[in-house]
Amino acid sequence: MYSPDIPSPCFVCEESKLEQNLQLMQRVQQQAGVDIILALKGFSMWSTFDLVGQYLQGCTASSVWEAKLARYEMDKEVHAYSPAYKQADMDELVQLVNHISFNSLTQWQRYKDQVLSHNISAGLRINPEHREAETELYDPSAPGSRLGVLAKDLENADLTDIEGFHVHNLCECDSFATERTLLAVEKRFAKWLPNLKWLNLGGGHLMTSKGYDVEHLITTLKAFKSRHPNLHIIMEPGSAVAWQVGTLVSEVVDIVQNDGKIAILDISATGHMPDVLEMPYRPAVRHAGLPNETAHTYKLGGNSCLAGDVIDTYSFQQPLKVGDRIVFEDMIHYTMVKTTFFNGVEHPSIGIIRKNGEFDLIKQFHFEDFKSKLS
Repeated sequence: MYSPDIPSPCFVCEESKLEQNLQLMQRVQQQAGVDIILALKGFSMWSTFDLVGQYLQGCTASSVWEAKLARYEMDKEVHAYSPAYKQADMDELVQLVNHISFNSLTQWQRYKDQVLSHNISAGLRINPEHREAETELYDPSAPGSRLGVLAKDLENADLTDIEGFHVHNLCECDSFATERTLLAVEKRFAKWLPNLKWLNLGGGHLMTSKGYDVEHLITTLKAFKSRHPNLHIIMEPGSAVAWQVGTLVSEVVDIVQNDGKIAILDISATGHMPDVLEMPYRPAVRHAGLPNETAHTYKLGGNSCLAGDVIDTYSFQQPLKVGDRIVFEDMIHYTMVKTTFFNGVEHPSIGIIRKNGEFDLIKQFHFEDFKSKLS
């Protein structure tokens, strides 16, 4: 169990586990001859960027603010993609990025001259119409998607000065989904590939997860590159970088009874781990099992006034009591970036367990942080 020096609530990143993920990604880069960059939408804990920058080639941003974080805190390559850019966005992005991908031909035509005048490599997001994501909310290739240009809409389009295609249709997928996606891209967009310099395969490549076939990924990428030697391959995972590298530490504040025992914690599902409700999914809890699997079963509830602010039901070997720690596993990717100040409940601190085992408290939140977000 973690040191009692760690406050509750707190997001805790374990530096050694993060580096293990980065080392695996470095192997993929070296053996497959591709570039991997960090998708800030999944993991933007910039206190780790010195370490991340030792292994990855840079960052990809979905907004001006993310692009600034990438440029100011890592200062390596900065790529950008957004469903739509305003003029004010573009005026700032051209000072920050090396690559930029557009979601539509109209956006490309609107900003083409400005982008080219800053010597930025421009790309176009395409929709391969190939579905791999299990949850429709996270499926960019779902019917009616607003993301990416269809192959039929590129017919007779002027793609002069477009140097790359960007494709993203995966969500925590395996290497075989990557292989199928590449085949779909070749099937629908073959005529344009010889004229490009790069192909960005987006995120969703969960190469650091247990059971992922890394060798198959490397083989797949090398085979694609042999068929298209003109294309430089870029990958931008978010989840995979921070997969299983840290937790959300919480504490039991009260225990109430209503059709079973309910432990109320000092964290909020809706405020601090919203994917639990949005996907939805059941997060793993350290030393806990399924309902009634062991002796003492509790529903775990959040501390906001939202009636549905409930995580799930778990069982424990020993009865819970006020002050006990509840540790939620794998809460660093796509959790920290989605937190809110809903209800003004105490916001989790941020800390790192260094490779030498020492805990470093990086950030604590205060009333002023809550106040400054409002007006």
